[in-house]
Amino acid sequence: MADIVIYAMYDDDDVLKDGAKKLVAKGVKVAEVFSPFPIHGIDPIIGVKQTRLGIMAFLYGLTGLMLATIGMRYFMISDWPMDIGGKPNETYLDNVLAFVPITFEFTVLCAAHGMAITYLLRNKTLPGMPAQNPDPRTTDDKFVMEFRMSENSQFTAAELHAMLNETGMIELDQKEIH
Repeated sequence: MADIVIYAMYDDDDVLKDGAKKLVAKGVKVAEVFSPFPIHGIDPIIGVKQTRLGIMAFLYGLTGLMLATIGMRYFMISDWPMDIGGKPNETYLDNVLAFVPITFEFTVLCAAHGMAITYLLRNKTLPGMPAQNPDPRTTDDKFVMEFRMSENSQFTAAELHAMLNETGMIELDQKEIH
């Protein structure tokens, strides 16, 4: 069964945001917004759920903290203890202050890389993955709202077109997706 997808293009992010508010107030479901930069405040308007990327960052940071602690204890205390600057090397707790910068940096490294990889995987934007962008101009200076007729079955295509014309869009495109 084919689904009809309608793309409404805008040349201003504020016009798109105002149009999205009007459409959602009328009961229209916006499937996606494509933009060359983040449009602050659009997520709650179109009903995008809060991201859990912060929770994942905490878990990646915790992993980095644990790996740094285990690694430093093994390398500097168990495997090859060295007397550097007269610091004691018998236990990890004797050296914990010297290990704070390494622990902090490794925690940040793991959190940042983990978040970046998770973001790229979740959004399917790793190099080599096919682009989901409906119009290449949305990477430069245009904004596109996507509507799926299967999600807006209470409206006909003509009714949706009429409502979109009232929002200040500059271009309308309709495709059939199989």
